[in-house]
Amino acid sequence: MSEPVLEVENLTVSFPTDEGTVQAVRGVSFSLEPGRVLGIAGESGSGKSVTSLAIMGLLPRNARVAGSVRFRGQELVGKPDRELAKIRGSHISIIFQDPTSSLNPVYTVGWQVAEVISEHRDVTKEQAWNRAVELLELVGIPRAAERAKSYPHEFSGGMQQRVVIATAMANDPDVIIADEATTALDVTVQAQVLEALKAAQNETQAAMVFITHDLGVMAGFADEIMVMYAGKPVEFATVDDIFYAPRMPYTVGLLASLPRLDTDASEPLRPIPGSPPSLVHLPPGCPFTPRCPLAQAICSQEEPGLRRVGGEGHLSACHFAEELEGRGEEIFAVTAADAELHG
Repeated sequence: MSEPVLEVENLTVSFPTDEGTVQAVRGVSFSLEPGRVLGIAGESGSGKSVTSLAIMGLLPRNARVAGSVRFRGQELVGKPDRELAKIRGSHISIIFQDPTSSLNPVYTVGWQVAEVISEHRDVTKEQAWNRAVELLELVGIPRAAERAKSYPHEFSGGMQQRVVIATAMANDPDVIIADEATTALDVTVQAQVLEALKAAQNETQAAMVFITHDLGVMAGFADEIMVMYAGKPVEFATVDDIFYAPRMPYTVGLLASLPRLDTDASEPLRPIPGSPPSLVHLPPGCPFTPRCPLAQAICSQEEPGLRRVGGEGHLSACHFAEELEGRGEEIFAVTAADAELHG
C-alpha cells in the first residue's frame, strides 16, 4: 500500500450565529492514497462542501476548525494563508459546482489556464500557453488551440466546467477535490464531464475527493464512499458494499430514491421522509432517528459511532446495522400515499 497523500483526522467545523453554534462538520476522518477516488455523498447541509473548504483552508474567518488535515505529513490546519496559497493550486486543487464563479469573464480561457501554470512554475509565457492548449485538448475541448482564445461566455456550461478541470490539473496536483462538479449539468453533459475528470486523474495520477448528493454518479467512478448526515460520517465502505450491502438506513434511503431502469416506469420514487435536522440544535441520539424506519428507544438516547460491520473496512454508525443485511430497499417501501400522489 502507498503512503497516504491526504489524511483527515477528527475534523470539526463550527460557525457561531445569533441562533447558536452551527455544528457543520462533526468528526470527519479518512485517508487517501495516490490514484484513489473517495466519494463523499449526502443531502444538502450534510457537511460535504464545508469539509472540502476546510481541507483547502478556504473557510471564512469566523469558522472554528479543529482536528487535523495532513498533506504528505504536513499539517494544514492553522497554517498561515500565505503558506496555504503555495499548496493550493499546485499540490491540492478544487473544482467547484458553478464554473462561472471560477472563471474570470474578462480573460480568455487559455490565458486563465496559462496564468495558473505561470503562477506556480518557472516557465515562459509561450510554454505556459502551449501547456494550456494541451490541457484543454485533454479534457475534450474541440479545436483547443483556437478555442483557447475564446472567453468563458462563449462556452456552454459543460465546456466551462471542462476549462475549470483543465485549470485544476494545470500543475499536476497530488489531490483534486471535485465539489459537486457535475450537479448543475444535464445527464449527457454530466457523463462527458466525468470522462474529463477521469482523464484529469489519469494524467496527473492524483488522489481525488469527489463530492456529490447523487450516489448514482459515483457508481463507476469512486473506489470508496463516505456517506455523511448532519455533519457526520454515517457509513464508509467500498462502492460495491455501499450499493449491494448498505448497513445504514440513511444510505438505504439514498439508494431507494434513485431512479432505476429495472422497475416499472409507473412506480413512484421512494423519498426519505422528513427533513434533515437543524445543525444548531441537534437532538440527542442519532440525528436520523425521526426519519428512520428502524428507530428504537436507544436511537433517540445515544448517538452511535462508526463501527466495523460486514466486510473489511465497512463502517456504519447505526445501532441496528446488522438487521439491514439482506433487507435492502424494502425498509423504504412505497406507501399508498406515495402511489396516490404519483398517480
